[in-house]
Amino acid sequence: MREKVEKIIEEIRPMLQADGGDIELVDVAEETGIVSVRLQGACKGCPGARMTLKMGVERKLKQEIPEVTSVEAVG
Repeated sequence: MREKVEKIIEEIRPMLQADGGDIELVDVAEETGIVSVRLQGACKGCPGARMTLKMGVERKLKQEIPEVTSVEAVG
């Protein structure tokens, strides 16, 4: 599952980089389906980061990988 998640994140990354941000995959808990990521650059302190995470990253991952249950940002 981790490889699938990495592939999707690589597809999403250019959109975040275009706004001065980035995303790093931290962990994939296969038993719970929770994906942990770290937002970087402009995304790190952006007020819209939570919406980007949930409506963008999480939605895309859940769409492509049904085993994903949630995407969480870590420090």
